[in-house]
Amino acid sequence: MDKQNHPQDTETRILQAAEKEFFEKGYAGARTASIAEAAGVTHAMLHYYFRTKDKLFERIVSEKIDALANIVLSAIGDGDLPLEDRIRQGVERHFDFISANRDLPRFIVNEVFAHPERAEMLGNVQNIAGSLLNNLQHEIDEYAAKGLCRQADARILLIDIVSLNVFPFIAAPIVKAAVGNLYESYDAFLEMRKKENVETILGKLKISRL
Repeated sequence: MDKQNHPQDTETRILQAAEKEFFEKGYAGARTASIAEAAGVTHAMLHYYFRTKDKLFERIVSEKIDALANIVLSAIGDGDLPLEDRIRQGVERHFDFISANRDLPRFIVNEVFAHPERAEMLGNVQNIAGSLLNNLQHEIDEYAAKGLCRQADARILLIDIVSLNVFPFIAAPIVKAAVGNLYESYDAFLEMRKKENVETILGKLKISRL
């Protein structure tokens, strides 16, 4: 079978085209005809694979949210590493994921503001975060009781991480204008910002090694 006609390849091309269309134009502005054209398939073929625009949208969003949730879980939830290392890699991996999907934060915020019911698409993150935060809070409490770190609310800590990491991307035009020519490139600024975010979070906890 020709690679161009392989079902998995066709589905991948549709998903890639759909992601670009949704992220650039939002759900309301996205057109399945445009997605089909960008993917190099007929409109009928697109509907054969995904039936409706809603199903295609749900697939795009759910895969991104699941990937993000799993990245955070695998980083901070790795019990084989010291708490400081897990927090560090959690901040770094979250930042790297957003950097690789720079339109995602603005897209999610715009969609939830326009359609509050779409906050449900964050449900998997909430489910994973609930268990993760309970375990993290227990560990922070133990460290603090031994004088090995500052006491902190794990929920607020997670909000701090997300806020610090997402801001440079969700407000990219403002940030770019503000930093101007202070850095070699915006990517150079982002790399510096990631390091600063890690140190800000670790500085809040002031973790000592066991």
